[in-house]
Amino acid sequence: MTTPLHVPAVPFALVPSDGSAWVVDEATGALRITAPPRTDVFLDPSDGMSYDSAGVLNAPTLMGVPPVGDFQLVARVTVGFVSTFDAGVLLLRVDDRHWGKLCFEYSPDGVPLVVSVVTRGVSDDANGFAVDRDQVWLRVSRIGAAYAYHASLDGQRWELVRHFTLEDPAGTVTVGFEGQSPTGDGCAVTFDRIAFTPTRLGDLRDGS
Repeated sequence: MTTPLHVPAVPFALVPSDGSAWVVDEATGALRITAPPRTDVFLDPSDGMSYDSAGVLNAPTLMGVPPVGDFQLVARVTVGFVSTFDAGVLLLRVDDRHWGKLCFEYSPDGVPLVVSVVTRGVSDDANGFAVDRDQVWLRVSRIGAAYAYHASLDGQRWELVRHFTLEDPAGTVTVGFEGQSPTGDGCAVTFDRIAFTPTRLGDLRDGS
């Protein structure tokens, strides 16, 4: 059985995926992963609307069950971009066919982007805004039965990226972190300034 990791700012256990090599800096609370080559969490819509589509679900993850109720999980994400679709990710997951991810990702044009994906049997894929650096803040919020993704350049003013619901057939949603390198030979990702608060986000669109 995989041993849970303690991340100082997160008040619940986080379990690494099999074979993943997450590192926690106990002094700073930073979390690091080097995603292996050809790793991703994605069920390509071009494969068709089929539950038989295998997709790619081999990226290293670090996930846990949050407390019941509203919450906000925040992290500053730094990615050593090399190849297309390299990314650091905040991930919500019910099972292999129901999940959502908020990514800081390298576009085919060589531009860092905020990207969101929501999967209900098959994935969609939506680009957000471009970022002129290798670092951005990401936030996942649960608001009642819905979720919100926000991103920020400074950790102060937040831009809404996605507001959505997830089908929840298993009754349990986990939340956590992912690193990926779908087309490349590996990708280093650091999550720092991590914070988890069991509080309800007020206004989705006022920048708070």
